[in-house]
Amino acid sequence: MGRSRISANHAALAVSDDGGDHWRIGATDSYPVDADGTFRQKPSEMTVTERPDGALHVSGREQDGTDLGHRTQAVSRDGGTSFTAPFRAVPDLYAPQVQCSTLQSGKRMLLACPGDPDRRRTMQIRSSYDGGRTWDSVDRGTTVTTDWSGYSDLVRADGAHIGLLYEAGAVEARDEIRFARFTEEWLKPRRGPDPTTRDHAPGARAAAVLGGARETPGRFGGALALVGADDAVRLPFRRQLPLGEEDFTASLWFRYSAATGEQPLLWMGGIGTNQPQVWLRGEPASDRVTGLITTRDGGTPPRSAAVRTTDAYNDGEWHHIALRRSEGLLTLFLDGERVTAPDVPGSVSRNSAFGMHIGQRMDSRAHFTGSVDDVAVYDRALSDAEVEALRTGEAPVTRDTVARLPMDRVRGSN
Repeated sequence: MGRSRISANHAALAVSDDGGDHWRIGATDSYPVDADGTFRQKPSEMTVTERPDGALHVSGREQDGTDLGHRTQAVSRDGGTSFTAPFRAVPDLYAPQVQCSTLQSGKRMLLACPGDPDRRRTMQIRSSYDGGRTWDSVDRGTTVTTDWSGYSDLVRADGAHIGLLYEAGAVEARDEIRFARFTEEWLKPRRGPDPTTRDHAPGARAAAVLGGARETPGRFGGALALVGADDAVRLPFRRQLPLGEEDFTASLWFRYSAATGEQPLLWMGGIGTNQPQVWLRGEPASDRVTGLITTRDGGTPPRSAAVRTTDAYNDGEWHHIALRRSEGLLTLFLDGERVTAPDVPGSVSRNSAFGMHIGQRMDSRAHFTGSVDDVAVYDRALSDAEVEALRTGEAPVTRDTVARLPMDRVRGSN
C-alpha cells in the first residue's frame, strides 16, 4: 500500500439559498503543504458574522502555519460565494490556538476568545469598531472569567442581552459548559488613545504606554519608571518587528531592586515552550538575569537556547544589557561582561501571536518593577565594538534599526 501525505489545507463556506433545505460549497481558500510539513495557514473552525454593510466577516483559528498569528480572517461580499481576498493572519490579536466566536452588536463586532496567547484561559470579550479589520487589545477587553476556558458561541439572547456559551473549568478548559448573559453596557466602553512614547526607528509609530508608567531620570536624559502592576510599553505591530531567522541585537538599560518575582525587561514574539520568542528578564530569586530564544526550523519541533548571568543585578543601579544572535552563538552582554551559549537554528518569530513589550510578559502575568531606558533592537549582529558603544553612549538609529525608544517622554494622558 503506497504512502500518502496531506498536500494542502482548505477553508470553505457552505451556503444555502433556500433556508437550509439544500447546501452547496461557496467561498474556498487553499494553502499547499510542503514536503517538510510546513504551510502558510490552516484556517479552521470558522465563525461567520454579517457586518452592518452586508459583507460577511469570517474569523478562523490558525494553527502551526508559518504566517504570524493564531487568528486568521477573510471577507465575502457576495453572500459567501467567494472571498474578496485570501485569509489574512492577525499577528497582534492575542489568543491561543482555539475556536472563537463573533457577533455584530450595534456599532461594534464582538469576539469571544481566551485572552492568554499561550494557553486556553481567561475568557474575554473584545471589540472591533471597523468591521473586524482591527481588534481591541487584551487590556481593553472585558474578562468573563480568569479560569481555564476554550471554545465558545455568541448569540443575541433578546433585545437587551447577549448570550455566551463556552467551555471552562477551574482545572481544565473542558471541565464544564457554562453560560453567561450580559448587556453591551457591561462591556468596557470604547477607550481613547493610550499615552505614547516615541519610537525613532524608520517608519515606526509611537509605542503605547500602559498603566501608570511615569517619567523618571534615566541613564541618558529621561527614562520610564514601571511600578510592576499593569505598567508596560507595547509597540504597535509592523512587519519589521519580527526578527525571523536572521541575526539580531537587542539592547537596553535597566535598574531595579526587586528581590522576588519574574522581572521581564523585553519580550518579542510569542510565549510558552512551543512558540518562537525572544526575551530578557531578571530572575532575582535565582540570582540571575536570563536571555532566551525559542525557534522553529522547518517541520522540526521547537528548540530553545538560553544565556544566564550569575548575578541578578538588582542593586538599584543602572546596568546595560544586550542580547546578540550571531554566527551560531547567543551572547548576553551585561555591563561589558559576556556569557555565550550555542544558538539554535530557525525563526524566532514564526507562527506565534506576535507582540513586543517592554516591562511585561506577553500574557500579562508578570510585570517589571523598576526603570528602563534607551531600548534598541537591530536586525543584525552588532560587533563587539558596537555593543560597547551602546554601553557608553545613546543607541544610534541606522537602516538596521527595528526599534529605538529613548523612553524619556510620555505624550498624552489616559
